[in-house]
Amino acid sequence: MTRLYTLILLMVCLWWAQSASAASQPYFYPFVNPYEATVMELPKAYEVKLPEYVPTREFTLDVFPKREIPDVFWYEDGLTCSLAYQDHKAPLIFVVAGTGSRYNTPRMVKLQKALHQGGFHVITITSPTHMDFVVNASEGLPGDSLDDAKDLYRVMEMAYEKVREKIEVSSFALTGYSLGAFNAAHIAKLDDEKKRFNFSKVLLINPPVSLYDSVTALDQLLVENIPGGLGKFDLWFKSVLAKLASVTKEMGHTELSGDFIYNAYKRLPPQEENLAALIGLAFRMSSANMIFTADVMNGGGYIVPKNARLNNSTSLTRYAMVSYRTRFVDYFNEYFLPYSQKRDPYLTRQGLMDRLSLKSIEPYLKSTGKIGLIHNEDDIILMPGEIEYLQGVFGNRARVFPTGGHMGNMFHPDIVRSMINFLSGKEI
Repeated sequence: MTRLYTLILLMVCLWWAQSASAASQPYFYPFVNPYEATVMELPKAYEVKLPEYVPTREFTLDVFPKREIPDVFWYEDGLTCSLAYQDHKAPLIFVVAGTGSRYNTPRMVKLQKALHQGGFHVITITSPTHMDFVVNASEGLPGDSLDDAKDLYRVMEMAYEKVREKIEVSSFALTGYSLGAFNAAHIAKLDDEKKRFNFSKVLLINPPVSLYDSVTALDQLLVENIPGGLGKFDLWFKSVLAKLASVTKEMGHTELSGDFIYNAYKRLPPQEENLAALIGLAFRMSSANMIFTADVMNGGGYIVPKNARLNNSTSLTRYAMVSYRTRFVDYFNEYFLPYSQKRDPYLTRQGLMDRLSLKSIEPYLKSTGKIGLIHNEDDIILMPGEIEYLQGVFGNRARVFPTGGHMGNMFHPDIVRSMINFLSGKEI
C-alpha cells in the first residue's frame, strides 16, 4: 500500500512539474517584423489545436422587411449569421467581425471554433462595414460608432430571437476583433443602458483607439508605398490584380478581400518593400466596397451619380476605380462629415473625430470590470503612446503581447488561452 501511495505521489509530482513547465514557457512568435506578423499565417507548429468540426447552422435575418434593395445588389437577400451550438446549457457569445469581413471569413470560422471549444454557444456577425451589412442592416452611413452599435445591437437581438428555442443559454458575452472590438466596446455601453443581454464579459481583441487615426495610417501605408507615387496607382493596382489572378486558380473561387490578398501573399510574395502597400491595399479595398455600397444605398451623389439606376448588367468598373482611389480622409471630409452635420448641425469635425474613439467612452471602460483587452505592442494600427494609454485604461484587465502585429498571433495558444480565461471569469 505504501508503494502504491508513493507511486501515485510520484505521478502527481511529475504531472505538476510538466504542467508548471508548460505554463512557464515564454511567449514566442516567429515574426518580428510587424508587417509580416500581420500578414503571414501562424505556422501550424505555433497555432492552437482546434476541432475540425463543430456543430453549426446558418440563418438569415430580414432586418428591414420593407426595405427596397437597389437592383445592383440583386443578390442580397437578408443578413446571414452563423451559430455554433453546444448540446447543453452554456453561455452565448456574440462575435463581431473586423473591417470589411463577413461572419464566415476564415478568421471568424476559426474564432468560432476556439470559443466553442472553450464551452460557448457562438453567434458570428458580419462587420457593419461589409456590403452585406450595409445593404441589409444599416440604418444610415456605416462608420459612426454610435449608429453602428445600434445597428449591431438590433441584429444581435434578432439573432438571439431566431435561435433561442434551439439552445439553452446561461449568460451572455461579447467579443470582436479590430474594428469589431471597437464596435463591441460601444455595444457593451449601449447594453448597459438597454439591459437586454447584461453581458457578463466583453473582450476587445486588437481594437483601434481612434478609428480616424488608425484608418488614416492604413491609408498612408498604401499612399506612401506605391512604386512611383500615388499618380501611378491605377497601373500599380492593375499589376497587383494581375498577379493575384495568377494564384486564384490555386486558391479556388474566393471573394476579393483582405483575407484573399493575405493568402495570395503567401503563395506569391512581392518585394518586401511592397508589403506595407499590400496591407494598405487590403484596407483600401474594404473601404472602397463600403463607400460605394453606402453611397448607392443613400441615393448616390458621391461615387455614383445621384439617384443613378444601376442594375445587374451595369458595368461598375469606373465606379470601382473611383472607390479604390478614394482615401478614407476624403470620404470623411466630403461625405461622412456633411452627412453627420445634417443630422446634428452643432457637430464639428473634431467632435465627430472624438466620437470615433475609445476615449469618448473612457470613463465607462475604466469603471466596468467586465471588459477586457488583448493587444500587441507592435500592432500597426496603433499610434505612438496608445498601447500605454490602453494599459492605463484597462489595468489588470489587459494582456499585451510584445509581438504579433495586427492580429497575426490571434490563434497562438497563449492568446486563445487568455481569451477563454477572461471570458470564463478567470484572470486574463
